[in-house]
Amino acid sequence: MDDFDFKIQSNPQTVNLETFNNPETGRRYDIEFTCPEWTALCPMSGFPDFGTIHIKYQPRNQCIELKSLKLYLNSFRHQKIYHEGAVNRILNDLIEASAPWRMEVVGDFNVRGNIKTIIRAAYHAPDYVNNQT
Repeated sequence: MDDFDFKIQSNPQTVNLETFNNPETGRRYDIEFTCPEWTALCPMSGFPDFGTIHIKYQPRNQCIELKSLKLYLNSFRHQKIYHEGAVNRILNDLIEASAPWRMEVVGDFNVRGNIKTIIRAAYHAPDYVNNQT
């Protein structure tokens, strides 16, 4: 899929999140992504919303491939979605794609109507033990 085709993509769930084998399964480590140009549309007004999406996770067997993550996050540009729904959808989709030990997604959204919004959603694998670093 070339970039032009992607720009008209309107459904995040049709973008394939790709992964690759974790090169270091012998220890737990954190991976962090910051996506400062996230956009979507307000479901009420249709006006664009802007924000920064922060993703932090401990990979288990799979790591998230960056280009597919970029295409996935950019596909929200044409979606009407609330901040809360966006953060939780991103978390759910990334968990489904990569099955991490743990993951947190934070949406730090630009001021709208004199209100600043930050949404946090987190996941821990059922067999996650915090003292294993």
